[in-house]
Amino acid sequence: MAKKLTTIGFDADDTLWQNEAFFQMTQARFAALLTDYADPDHLAERLEAAERRNLGHYGFGIKGFVLSMIETAIEVTGERVPARVIRELIESGQEMLAHPIELLPQVRATVEALADDYTLVMITKGDLLDQERKLAQSSLGDLFDAVEIVSDKTPGVYRSAFARHGTGPEAAMMVGNSLKSDVLPALEAGSWGVYVPHDLTWALEHAEPPLGHPRFAQINGLETLIGVVGQIG
Repeated sequence: MAKKLTTIGFDADDTLWQNEAFFQMTQARFAALLTDYADPDHLAERLEAAERRNLGHYGFGIKGFVLSMIETAIEVTGERVPARVIRELIESGQEMLAHPIELLPQVRATVEALADDYTLVMITKGDLLDQERKLAQSSLGDLFDAVEIVSDKTPGVYRSAFARHGTGPEAAMMVGNSLKSDVLPALEAGSWGVYVPHDLTWALEHAEPPLGHPRFAQINGLETLIGVVGQIG
């Protein structure tokens, strides 16, 4: 009898390792640098608006985030932002790009436990060089059969990835901390979608959970994924 589940896809940022915490620390530094020009709440709204506008230009990742901060700084200062502020924002981005990887709890044990029985695919979006750096530093690369670094996560991306690296989307599962990117489009592609909430989630990744969907599951930590996988067979 054929297995119902043959392939498991994993998101990377804030599913396998910490990521959003570094964005929020940099955003706090950004607010401190511009405290004379805008209150933190207003500045956060302006930055989020810039990020939304710029996704189509820069995509996801640190470089687009830094450019959006610079653009916001120019706007809120009426084009009078000091050069030292621009320099500090660039340096903040460079520090983020060099930050050591911090695996989340039970990640290695869970991935190792599944690697022998399933085709494992890392599907992540963001800057190509940065994601490759993080994967190399994580020491998880050898556990994955394939890695897909994509510009966005859509049902078509999941259908294609699970067809290339597995037996199709209907026999695949996507695991991640973003309902918008990891779960909903995977469900639309015909896969299972497992939501692993993270304490910090980027505002642009928020969505409503698809409660009642037969292929949706929510777990509190990656260590319980093996039980969900076992139930599917």
